[in-house]
Amino acid sequence: MPDLMPMAGGAAFLANPALDRRRAYGAAEQAILSLAKAAQAHHAIAAWDGYRPTPMMSLANLALETGVAEVLYKHEAHRFALKSFKALGGAYAVERLVAARGSAAGLTVTCATDGNHGRAVAWGARRLGVEAVIYVHETVSEGRAAAIAGFGAEVRRVPGNYDDAVRTSAQAAAVNGWTIVSDTSWPGYDLIPRDVMQGYAVLALEAEGQGARPTHVFIQGGVGGLAAGVLSWYWESQGADRPVLVVVEPDKADCLLASAAAGRWTSVGGDLDTIMAGLACGEPSELAWTLLSPGADAFMAIPDALAAGTMRLLAGQGIAAGESGVAGLAGFRAVAADPAMRTLLGIDAASRVLCIGTEGATDPAIYREIVGRDAAEVEREAP
Repeated sequence: MPDLMPMAGGAAFLANPALDRRRAYGAAEQAILSLAKAAQAHHAIAAWDGYRPTPMMSLANLALETGVAEVLYKHEAHRFALKSFKALGGAYAVERLVAARGSAAGLTVTCATDGNHGRAVAWGARRLGVEAVIYVHETVSEGRAAAIAGFGAEVRRVPGNYDDAVRTSAQAAAVNGWTIVSDTSWPGYDLIPRDVMQGYAVLALEAEGQGARPTHVFIQGGVGGLAAGVLSWYWESQGADRPVLVVVEPDKADCLLASAAAGRWTSVGGDLDTIMAGLACGEPSELAWTLLSPGADAFMAIPDALAAGTMRLLAGQGIAAGESGVAGLAGFRAVAADPAMRTLLGIDAASRVLCIGTEGATDPAIYREIVGRDAAEVEREAP
């Protein structure tokens, strides 16, 4: 088993031992995610009321401090009404489902969530007149559960962690004839997660249209769907010349890093208790892992303190970013401060770094507790 490399601040790093940059993005990979299907997803989503590409922010001060040419932060805090990127996945998958059926009549969708995915499914269901039942686990905040209910979904709280909620949702779907709209996959369930992940690839499509030409991408982990979606875009379009992609997870929910270390799909146990609630996942999506295992360059696990510090750093620049939203940027900051890591990843004065700010202040109370100010106040005081 390859050794994890400890870093200052409590982070851990693993260069992917299974990486094969010479491997082509072939038919098997394209059957999961493809440029053509990403363009199809973008065409559909761009037709929704209120669509616009989320802003691409240049963090010039941070680029100077970290000794790179550019740090770009794609800020998802105002994506539709959801405060996160998740509409690109869950809501798009609901639309695809209704289109395939030809009608929303009699359809009930369900999923498990740490907050943002359930909110997106509920929003997409309401938009199309579909019933939704969303399962949240015991540590999902009341603020996030209430936000899901605010879009008309029935919210059911269950004991255990995110993976327990996934199983409960699947059991309820089987009993009641509901349709699961999940951002993770498992044996026998993988078609709808392809639509979810394909929607996430729109982020890379938008970023390219906004002029981003990254040499490095630091991207959130979770079950791996977002990372796989973004990786798929760059891998198919650029092949071996694609950006270096580093997957960043909470150290209390590092199932992707653990899988890379083990050389196979692996789950992690425990209560997965991290402030990065949207990434509190103990089991990777099998589809996502199929792409990340040979295609991601490295995996990182970071402690909550690095995420909280990055939230406060961005607040000082007028950017209200949520706990999960800053994980990729927090990972980059940790790497940039470590000379050995910089050398390993080829980070230098010419590097252009892209991070996806996947959420804004999705729970205002938690945001205020960490940052010390309300999100609206932070944004009003933007320099």
